[in-house]
Amino acid sequence: MCELFGISSNRPVALAESLARFGKRGGDSADNPDGWGLAWLNDGRFSLHKEPVAAAISPVFADLSETLCSDLVLAHVRKANPPTDHTLANTHPFTRECCDRQWIFAHNGKVPELVQPDGCCRPQSRIPLGETDSEHAFCFLLDEIAKIFSSDKKPSHDSWVGTLATLSSMIASYGQFNFLMSEGEYLVAYGHDRLHALERCCQDTRLVLIASEPLTMDESWLPFTPGELQIFRAGERVARIQTAPPHLDGPGIAAGAAGQVNERP
Repeated sequence: MCELFGISSNRPVALAESLARFGKRGGDSADNPDGWGLAWLNDGRFSLHKEPVAAAISPVFADLSETLCSDLVLAHVRKANPPTDHTLANTHPFTRECCDRQWIFAHNGKVPELVQPDGCCRPQSRIPLGETDSEHAFCFLLDEIAKIFSSDKKPSHDSWVGTLATLSSMIASYGQFNFLMSEGEYLVAYGHDRLHALERCCQDTRLVLIASEPLTMDESWLPFTPGELQIFRAGERVARIQTAPPHLDGPGIAAGAAGQVNERP
């Protein structure tokens, strides 16, 4: 199954060791050989590079891992389902422009209902370029976020993140839905059933790492509570929204956000 990796930091950091560990999850230490992608913030915009090949054997991934320095990163290694669809269009992360912002999205899990002709959560304005349920979910979420921005040109992050939490729980009720998402300021992480976080502080550098599976054995990675959405900015968790665990709801029943907790460690 696919895996996710993300970093939020208060300053650009070199990521060679962390990305090297994650890259091995793409076809070496884990069975995710069908593609990889890296998105990183660079002068206020995301740079994105991806290939439909195994990260573990990609010279491009290795080169980027050695040189990349950023304060906001989203990465993905892919296990294609079905195994024949490992094309560039189906490789994560995905990017779209919405509401005068560039958005990045990567997903782990399966929600096949979304790609059925009469399935739920069909995007109306943004048409997926590939065939994945992941990109369908991304386009649907952006359609709904755009409605908030159209009614309020400068909405607080609380408004669109709250909507995102409710919609994420609804989508998760159709299958498995873990994801990372960003619009260039916040890193949003939704853990349906498989996501971990690790905080690191070193002198004046503060960062948070998010991964499907812990990348180190000697650090305290904390699993997300099922149905939990966490929001990070500049290396700090700034909010947490606990939705009802998706498996407690019937298919298609939205489990609304239940209690947002604003925190600053």
